[in-house]
Amino acid sequence: MKAIGKEVKSKMTDHAPQLDVHKIRQDFPMLKQLAYGKPLAYLDNAATSQKPQAVIDALMRYYTNDNSNIHRGVHLLSERATQHYEEAREKVRQFVNAKEKREIIFVRGTTEALNLIAHSYGRANVNAGDEVLITALEHHSNIVPWQMLCSERSARLRVAPINDEGEVLLDDFAQLINERTKLVSIAHVSNALGTINPVREMVEMAHRQNIPVMIDGAQAAPHTRIDVQELDCDFYAFSGHKVYGPTGIGVLYGKSELLEAISPYQGGGDMIASVTFDKTTYNTLPYKFEAGTPNIAGTIGLGAAIDYVSEIGLDSIARHEHDLLSYGTEALSQIPGLRLIGTAKKKAGVLSFVLEGIHPHDVGTVLDREGIAIRTGHHCAMPLMERFGVPATARASLAVYNTREEIDTLVAGIQKVKEVFAL
Repeated sequence: MKAIGKEVKSKMTDHAPQLDVHKIRQDFPMLKQLAYGKPLAYLDNAATSQKPQAVIDALMRYYTNDNSNIHRGVHLLSERATQHYEEAREKVRQFVNAKEKREIIFVRGTTEALNLIAHSYGRANVNAGDEVLITALEHHSNIVPWQMLCSERSARLRVAPINDEGEVLLDDFAQLINERTKLVSIAHVSNALGTINPVREMVEMAHRQNIPVMIDGAQAAPHTRIDVQELDCDFYAFSGHKVYGPTGIGVLYGKSELLEAISPYQGGGDMIASVTFDKTTYNTLPYKFEAGTPNIAGTIGLGAAIDYVSEIGLDSIARHEHDLLSYGTEALSQIPGLRLIGTAKKKAGVLSFVLEGIHPHDVGTVLDREGIAIRTGHHCAMPLMERFGVPATARASLAVYNTREEIDTLVAGIQKVKEVFAL
């Protein structure tokens, strides 16, 4: 297929990262298949990423050789499974640069991490008349738990507005922080638009008034280095399946002094030190927040995924994806009738768009038959769609294994959509 825009390619060549994408693609079995007889162009990475063979092998090794429950057993299999599980915790600690392993709590995903903080920290600190501050960019998972908390506690949810490019208006954000604000919870990267928020600056604004900050890092973890000490955030969460790991596993980071001060919202095995019918004494960090048998295989798989992206290098991944984003933005901008939604100056690899006169679901259906997997809908960000006056968008989202050729395929597919609907 002929590449779009030789001029676009020449502009990017001087800055293209030295990353062998075609070699990387060989690590992902899923990418080798055909979709409706055409090479699969998987551009739905903001929903979930594909898994490298190293992660699949790690899952198989656990279930084949080490399958056992952890922390409780004294037999060989349990000891081995426990070792691999806790090694994964150390890998996560290094991945986000937390001070201590006990600040790393394993959960099912970002959604559970946000709910954990809403229940455990929120119920202890948010009362009638208090406020929780979020932004207009948020995923439903960073809206609904706070709505539930505020409704229960007779508190108020405040929302910082954004501009037409999809950037948070920082002056408005700062003005919304006041003596009633008890928690700020913000996305590091917007899943619907790709906007990268200036989270370090936003944390500083909140901390000037001694207000803790929760960061939803689900869309940041696959694309950029995370340093929770540098950010100085109080809580940070991400999901394994976005960063080439298994589904059903995620991470909550929390400053140890804050985690020590709050109670768990789930009770059960392994989160206790002692239990009588009169009283329960909770376990130490991080175990007091990890009730019951955890997703052991998923945790080990997440550790393998972190090894994988660390070996490639997140800086290299970011450069490659920025190259694709620039190339794709230029290419899509040249299509008559196409409107990009979200044009922030700082973005991760998300191309969210609408085609004049064609519903995004129809766009996605035609592209699917061309072997192109994108996401269509409101992307669990209905208030954000309302802000831009659209019911939904078509969203192509990028990963380390995507190529410029796949962007070309996307452009050709959009032209096919326009032909189908004769526009």
